Amino acid sequence: HRRDATIMSVTLHTTQGDLKIEIYCDLVPMASENFLALCASGYYDNTLFHRNIKGFMIQGGDPTGTGKGGESIWKTKFKDELHPTLTHNARGIVSFANNGPDANASQFFITYGKHMHLNNAYTIFGKVIHGFDTLDAMERVPADAKDVPLKEIKINNITIHANP
Repeated sequence: HRRDATIMSVTLHTTQGDLKIEIYCDLVPMASENFLALCASGYYDNTLFHRNIKGFMIQGGDPTGTGKGGESIWKTKFKDELHPTLTHNARGIVSFANNGPDANASQFFITYGKHMHLNNAYTIFGKVIHGFDTLDAMERVPADAKDVPLKEIKINNITIHANP
């Protein structure tokens, strides 16, 4: 029998405005647990989005701000959860960044468009449901040759919402 899935969402309060993200707890339980626990612990508070590529994606979730750091709640990399109904088919898809298969930790990215070539390589755990104006503002921030934003884009803090 199917249990009633709790719909979870979080609001990232950023320097560019708020982004509300629905989390796919029922489809990707490990990724969801990791992201929500990191949010709840304040892990992402005052962290930078360190990579911004217009038309592609924005990446954050590394407390070092370099793109080389970050840990999961288990202090180790965790395996991919690739669900057939979850694809990078739109603007605002939220996935864990990795440096190869089964190498998820804390870094995540949000797509600026449809990027189907990312399917089956990155664990999707949510989607932006409100704040597309904020996502637009983030995309407009110019970046240097290494895709580092020239103006700070930061997560100030996060609100967690539950709708049982």
